[in-house]
Amino acid sequence: MPVEIVATERLACGYREGYVLEDISFTVNAGDYVGIVGPNGSGKSTLVQALLGLVPISSGSARLFGSRCDNFSQWGRIGYLPQSLHLLNPIFPATVAETVALGLLSLKRFPRRLTRQDRETVETTLDVLGVYDIRSKLIGELSGGQQQRVLLARALVNDPELLILDEPTAALDPETRERFYHMIADVNRSRGVTVLLVTHDTGVIGQHASKMLYLDKRMLFYGGFDDFCHSPEMSSLFGEHSQHLMCHRH
Repeated sequence: MPVEIVATERLACGYREGYVLEDISFTVNAGDYVGIVGPNGSGKSTLVQALLGLVPISSGSARLFGSRCDNFSQWGRIGYLPQSLHLLNPIFPATVAETVALGLLSLKRFPRRLTRQDRETVETTLDVLGVYDIRSKLIGELSGGQQQRVLLARALVNDPELLILDEPTAALDPETRERFYHMIADVNRSRGVTVLLVTHDTGVIGQHASKMLYLDKRMLFYGGFDDFCHSPEMSSLFGEHSQHLMCHRH
């Protein structure tokens, strides 16, 4: 039986101006890699923030690991890479290794101290993400691609069951972006981590993800890419040529 990781039922999120999202119902099972796509302002970031309990849910429901999203005891099972690098202070006097270690320290009770095993875990994660050689550099000295790898290492260091990434490639050049996508796909397949990835790269995500969630304030499609490619509704939305280019299955 599939293990449910994420589930929403008629979820809606709104502000004074009206609803950003409404009537969103879908389920993500363990091991899925879901690409969340849609036009600007479609509610992609709002959706993942609602799942993380960072924005309120107006109506409907959402669950992570079978519990309400405002159950913050589940955070230790989640790795989160936020939307952009502006959250990373370039003059903060932290090294790469110290930044990654924050992913473990944030889960500890006071006094927050790293054990020897924690330090070994940090070094292993740095090695896997290809940033071990720059572990002593300050964050502000790194390129955008290196910073994104470091933030991914911080999200992965606690060995999460669910990885949520919000527009992680927006600041990357095409070559670095492609390497990053391959890295996430490898994390999904080799470690069995369930992935939710918000992206504007609708023409690329079909090469890597197992499912697509297409939003435009409402859920217009959710399913595998073969189903997407044969969907008459998606043909009318994108045109058959673009639909096949996005699918990458034919």
